[in-house]
Amino acid sequence: MIKPMITSAVLGVALFGAQAATAADYTLKFGHLANEENIWHQAAEHFKSKVEENSDGRIEVELYPNEQLGDEMDVIDSIQLGNADMTITGESLQNWAPKAAMMAVPYAFRDSEHLHEAVEGEIGEEIEAQITERANLVPLAWFERGPRHLTSNRKIEHPGDLDGLKLRVPNVPLFVDTWESLGARPTPMAFSEVFTALQQGTIDAQENPLSLIESASFDEVQDYVNRTGHVRSWIYVVIGKNQLDQMPEELQEVIFNAAEDMQEYEAELFEEDQQRLEAALEESGMEFVEVDREAFAEQARSAVEASLNDEQMELFEAIQDL
Repeated sequence: MIKPMITSAVLGVALFGAQAATAADYTLKFGHLANEENIWHQAAEHFKSKVEENSDGRIEVELYPNEQLGDEMDVIDSIQLGNADMTITGESLQNWAPKAAMMAVPYAFRDSEHLHEAVEGEIGEEIEAQITERANLVPLAWFERGPRHLTSNRKIEHPGDLDGLKLRVPNVPLFVDTWESLGARPTPMAFSEVFTALQQGTIDAQENPLSLIESASFDEVQDYVNRTGHVRSWIYVVIGKNQLDQMPEELQEVIFNAAEDMQEYEAELFEEDQQRLEAALEESGMEFVEVDREAFAEQARSAVEASLNDEQMELFEAIQDL
């Protein structure tokens, strides 16, 4: 029997076929705002590893940190258009799903345990369902965000201590109204201007999570971290529903399992990071002050309730009843 000669052209086709066989069936573009050192990105890397390993390479996850695909809203728009696939997003989702506003309502949650109970129960399911229905995004996992605390150069233990305090807040009407109701003098200001304004005495105080207090070096211009914990919130890792639906069930299962693993991994990193941040700020000279949170929450409640529509108010009351 005469064997056919294998020409270079035939060999090239054979090699191309072998390469194509090893290429991923699906590629997920995962863009987010955090930098490479942030625990959110570390969690995203963990997700990528688990998905690629457990799908036997059928799914490839491409990570784009540092807003490489645009800011939060840009990436959501890109997912909805089919040009990106995943992101990390929070209360911005209220632009589509009003119930997502609960992710940034002052004094909605008493503590971390209360937050977990809400997010992992029927209330969380309600919020996630509306996000999927209205934004066409499927929440895969959620990360707790560090609570926002007030920094200042005098101790703040009770609402009365806020009298006349010039306080920087983000340009969010609910934040302005809440701090006014507590007796402070809130001033919306770009975050980039806060350090200089504190240094020059234009403002007396600001409020942010410990991670931003550290990274912005507020320890150099503020003496106290007052544990107001006025906003406890979380953030979702989401995937486009259309993109998820295009995958066979066994690969969707890989995605969901990897997301659950990522959530547990990030939660461990979060706890370690909160402890590290507090120790670092204390070492830099800041003093942590316990406040009467119940008094703050009670005095802020009327301003908070006035900002909510009927649908949001119903959810807020359900959270309070937990």
